[in-house]
Amino acid sequence: MVLRREPTARHMRLGVELRRLREAAGLTTVEAAALLGANRVQISQIESGLVGVSEQRLRRLASHYACTDAEFIDALVDMATDRTHGWWEEYRGLLPTSFLDLSELNRHASFRRDVAILYVPGLLQTEGYARAVFSGRVPELAEEELEVRVRHRMAGQEIAVPYDLVIHESALRIRVGDRAASRAQLTKLLGLSEADNITMRVIPFDLDGFARAGSAMTYVGGPVPKLDTVVRDVPHGSAFIDSEAQLGAFRTRFRKLEAVALDPQRSRDFINRLVKEL
Repeated sequence: MVLRREPTARHMRLGVELRRLREAAGLTTVEAAALLGANRVQISQIESGLVGVSEQRLRRLASHYACTDAEFIDALVDMATDRTHGWWEEYRGLLPTSFLDLSELNRHASFRRDVAILYVPGLLQTEGYARAVFSGRVPELAEEELEVRVRHRMAGQEIAVPYDLVIHESALRIRVGDRAASRAQLTKLLGLSEADNITMRVIPFDLDGFARAGSAMTYVGGPVPKLDTVVRDVPHGSAFIDSEAQLGAFRTRFRKLEAVALDPQRSRDFINRLVKEL
C-alpha cells in the first residue's frame, strides 16, 4: 500500500482505536500481523494511520481481538471505508492541518458542544469578527493567508446537528474588532440562538465563586460515545483528546457548566441587552 504523506486526525483515530483493541486483547504487533498474514510493520502503519485497512481485514482483527461491540465495529468500518473528499481538502497545503482536521471532525459529528471564554467560537463568527481574530495574530499573517483563513472559516459554518454553547460574558464583551463588528457578532448570535438545533447559555461575570469556566473546549460527538473527541487550543495549534477517562471528565465538566449558566431565554435577553449597549 502507498503510505499517506499526511494522515488526517480521522485516519489516526482509527489507528488508535485498533491499537487499543489489540492491546486490550494482550496481543503484540507481531501476533496481530500473523492473524492477517501480514508483517509487524504493516500493523504499525495501520495503527499510525499511514495506510488504510479494508473492511474484511478490520472485521477479522476485531474478531481476533474479541471485540463484541457491533455498533463500535461498524463505526470503525465506516471510518475505514469512507472516501469522502470534503470541501476542506481544497485548503490542504494552504492552512495548518489542525484547521482541516476540525473541519473533517465537524463533517462527521453527531453533535457538538462548545465552551467559549474569550472568543466566540469559529462556527458562529461573522466574517468581520473572524477577520479581526486572525488579524490580531502574532506574528502577523500575510494578506493572502489571512484571506484564506477567513474564507475557510466562513465555508465551515453549517450547523446540521444538535449544538450546545456555553459562553462566558467575557467572550461577548471583548471587542476583537470595532464597535460595529461586535454589534454584528452579537446580533448574529441572537439570530442563531432561535434555531431549533442550537442552544446557547451565558455565564455572567457576577456568578459567584465559579472556577470551572477557566478554559475553552470543543466537544464533538462521534457515531458512538467511544469515538467522541475533545479539541483544546494549545500553543502549537490544537490538541485532539480521545481517551475514555478524559472524555468522561469533559462530559462532566460540560454538564456542570450547563447547570450553572443562565437558561436559554435569559441568555438571549442577556445578549440582547449587550447589543443595546453598543
